[in-house]
Amino acid sequence: MAIAAPLARNLVEQIVREVVLAQMGGPPGKPNLVVSVSARHVHLADRDVETLFGAGHRLTVAKDLYQDGFFAAEETVMVVGPRRRMLPTVRILGPTRPESQVELAFTDGISLGIDMPIRASGDLQGSPGCVLVGPKGVVELKQGVIRAERHVHMGPADAAYYGVKDKDRMSLRVASNCGTMFENLLVRVGQRIKLEVHLDTDEGNACDIDHASSVELLKR
Repeated sequence: MAIAAPLARNLVEQIVREVVLAQMGGPPGKPNLVVSVSARHVHLADRDVETLFGAGHRLTVAKDLYQDGFFAAEETVMVVGPRRRMLPTVRILGPTRPESQVELAFTDGISLGIDMPIRASGDLQGSPGCVLVGPKGVVELKQGVIRAERHVHMGPADAAYYGVKDKDRMSLRVASNCGTMFENLLVRVGQRIKLEVHLDTDEGNACDIDHASSVELLKR
């Protein structure tokens, strides 16, 4: 009996995309791609909010972010690195998380004297720490200071459009006076998520994203 040859990977991916799109009611139009520059910020655990701002304190929403349910808080903290180098007013983003973390650009790390690893958000094991200073107290983080690796958030329909899945890698082409190709964007797929690329301030400045004429996501 003859044995059928296995389907090529690209053909399997195409079939899967077609099935997913069919279940969603047909192929969508070109997704609305947003590229956001993520400035230095802090995510806090509930326990650290209370230590820094007082018992029972809850973060106050100052501005809603592009992703539903996420916000920039009114509260800020001082981030202190080795030899008392500091960033005086670093914005807190909400909602709170199980573990506190500090996300900085490469140049911020130089200013603080902290050698930060490039990590996906939440991957904190073995990362350096710092001291956080608030109006009511001080928190010493043993770990949690990272440079967040460039990434793209998307929902299932966007993933089907681009033919990618969670934890895949993509590239971002930015057309500007400082045209740049950013490679190895981490794909993060989730329900009720809008299509959005996050770059840090160093990356955004390098490509002059504020004056970009176009941006394009490319599958690797």
